[in-house]
Amino acid sequence: MAEFLDAEAMNGIRMSWNVWPSTKLDASKCHIPLAALYTPLHGAGPHSNPVAVLNYAPLRCRACRGVLNPFCAVDYQAKIWICPFCHQRNSFPHHYSSISDQNVPGEIWPQCTTVEYAPPPMLGSEKTFSPVFLFVIDTCIIEEELGYLKASLTQAISLVPENALVGLITFGGHVQVHELGFSDFGFSKAYVFRGSKELTKEQVIDQLGLSSGPAGGFQRGGLGLQSAGAGPGARSGAYSTGVERFLRSVSDCEFAINSLLDELQRDSFPVSSDQRPARCTGAALKVAAGMLAACSPETGARIISFVGGPCTEGPGLIVSKDLTDPIRSHKDLVKDSAAHFNKAVKFYDGLAKQLVSQGHVLDVFACAVDQVGVMEMKGAIESTGGLIVLAESFGHSVFKDSFKRVFETGDHALNLSFNGEIEINCSKDVKVQGVIGPCASLGRKGASTSDTVVGQGGTTVWKMCGLDKSTTLAFFFEVNPTTQGSNAGPAAQQFYLQFITQYQHSDGQLRLRVCTVTRRWGESSASSSTEEMVAGFDQEAATVILARWASFKMETEDEFDAVRFLDRLLIRVSQRFGDYRKEDPSSFRLAPTFGLLPQFMFNLRRSQFVQVFNNSPDETAYFRMVLNRESVTNSLVMIQPSLISYSLSDPPEPVLLDVASIAPDRILLLDAYFSVVIFHGMTVAQWRNAGYHLQPDQVAFAQLLQVPHNDAQGIISERFPVPRLVVCDQHKSQARFLLARLNPSATYNSANVPAPGGDIIFTDDVSLQVFVEHLQRLAVVQS
Repeated sequence: MAEFLDAEAMNGIRMSWNVWPSTKLDASKCHIPLAALYTPLHGAGPHSNPVAVLNYAPLRCRACRGVLNPFCAVDYQAKIWICPFCHQRNSFPHHYSSISDQNVPGEIWPQCTTVEYAPPPMLGSEKTFSPVFLFVIDTCIIEEELGYLKASLTQAISLVPENALVGLITFGGHVQVHELGFSDFGFSKAYVFRGSKELTKEQVIDQLGLSSGPAGGFQRGGLGLQSAGAGPGARSGAYSTGVERFLRSVSDCEFAINSLLDELQRDSFPVSSDQRPARCTGAALKVAAGMLAACSPETGARIISFVGGPCTEGPGLIVSKDLTDPIRSHKDLVKDSAAHFNKAVKFYDGLAKQLVSQGHVLDVFACAVDQVGVMEMKGAIESTGGLIVLAESFGHSVFKDSFKRVFETGDHALNLSFNGEIEINCSKDVKVQGVIGPCASLGRKGASTSDTVVGQGGTTVWKMCGLDKSTTLAFFFEVNPTTQGSNAGPAAQQFYLQFITQYQHSDGQLRLRVCTVTRRWGESSASSSTEEMVAGFDQEAATVILARWASFKMETEDEFDAVRFLDRLLIRVSQRFGDYRKEDPSSFRLAPTFGLLPQFMFNLRRSQFVQVFNNSPDETAYFRMVLNRESVTNSLVMIQPSLISYSLSDPPEPVLLDVASIAPDRILLLDAYFSVVIFHGMTVAQWRNAGYHLQPDQVAFAQLLQVPHNDAQGIISERFPVPRLVVCDQHKSQARFLLARLNPSATYNSANVPAPGGDIIFTDDVSLQVFVEHLQRLAVVQS
């Protein structure tokens, strides 16, 4: 694993197989997809290796558009380089005339497999662009919730960079677009749209008195942006007929927008006790997208929406106003009896296409006890690379701390970037099937495009409207040998993949990041190829890839049984790569690189990504969206949580994710990604309740109680969305947050007896031991 982790630290990439089969037949016998998890901005985090930044433009192959990289063959005498993807010979331009063996350009240094190009802007253009943050606020929430939200927004405004442009839209039964530029005259002004009507982009622009052309928007100059008409003679804060009436820099409108927030009231339309409030979420987001369309499509912009309940009015409707009409459940979706679901999904899919074409992002902060329609919004959020946070209240730390982290700077900041595109180049024997993750296909087919589609496929270029340091895409590949013959493999021993990501950096500069990696083909002989593939298998990356693949299939294939799919796949993998004697389960062994795979699959089958029982459709969509955008390490914590034990007799140590790890004199810290649980054993809880930790001679016990809290805060400080902190005691109600994730090795009807002071789990689920025993029996069966 050290080799895989080093590769991830350098390039932000992990592959399920690091040695690939050289024929289609061998690839079909792998059962686990040939896939790669790639984090484009991996170097932005505090634990990643820094990426070399070059202040000039890249050299690209004239045939395949591949970028010069360390794997290119270079002739320093003839001043030419050979592309490893298409083998095209390319001449170096004049400004590379001084290169030699002793004067090597930075992009072909062996250690620079990932580089970032940040060329200076063209003469006469501005250096940076101004990001846009358009806040869309639900005013149908109760006064207390609105107060919490206004306080968080006021804090966020103070953290927004001064050059950023901000706007404000509020909605209830109607949509109000607030004109920030008009506040300079002493009073506020807002444009009102009917919430029951779906408007086109052109209608929104026309009714706001905007223009989608140069006169009403923001134009790019070189690599930056400049406000149209904002020449030397323009007066700051002057009333304008353009977009700057609604989108102003924070330095110009901080007082105005804070005044609007202070005066913001709950939606005034009366609501009877048997009705839901009229809430036009879909119409508000459509108006917001239409208003941003008046900006240049190349301007990075985010619609940050705050939703406190279900949409009951206009486009995107998910439930009627009548409280007797329940919000759809998983059972309703399976039976296709959710009356509004398909129409709402179609609306948000159309909104997603508009936002992708504009390069703009939809972020959703949904805070309500009931569902708000995240399931229907999933396509629009994920296609644009938006952020999603699901919480119970706008006053909860899950929302407040997560929202604050969007605008914070420092090691734990998200480092938001905008308006990106990612392109992939592959060796001739490799085709890309598609991507599962926060992006949208641009439909540009190339030589590396496969006819088989997985996720967002049929292209070699994808749009990433929003991305940050943890955004991770799963690329799926297939082996497609160009040589003739059914068993003929690639002639070369190596193959190459290159990821080219163009985006607008959080500092406002347009950048291009290039990551080029190479892997080996397996030997042609079956035994040698199998041994090499086993040695190069990454079980952690494979588990995350399978989790994304299974979740995607559950959403796109009718009557898909994910548990049976994962079980069959694990049996086939065990039969193919396990070491055993036929019909002898006791002889079954897996290589160390496969040793944890059964355990990972056991926890994946029980996870919230596969099991929808006890979760609402909104929660299921939320969990899957976060899974589809996080790195291998974070995703693996979601699938198989980590468990740490604290006691007076031993230092903190990881323990098995098993009910047997519970002891009365222990404190357990469970990191399940979406929640962090501090669980006190029965004896520890009694000592704490008796106040022993307050006595001067019980310093060790006081430290024992404090250390898990310190570790929990360390986890929370690095996590987005911020997890929920649960502090509980053994045999209390909230202990279910821990028990639900533990292996049920001791249950109410099992022969295993827990240790004195231990615990049992009331479930009929099989334990990991029983699961592995069944796997061994099925794997050694004579096929």
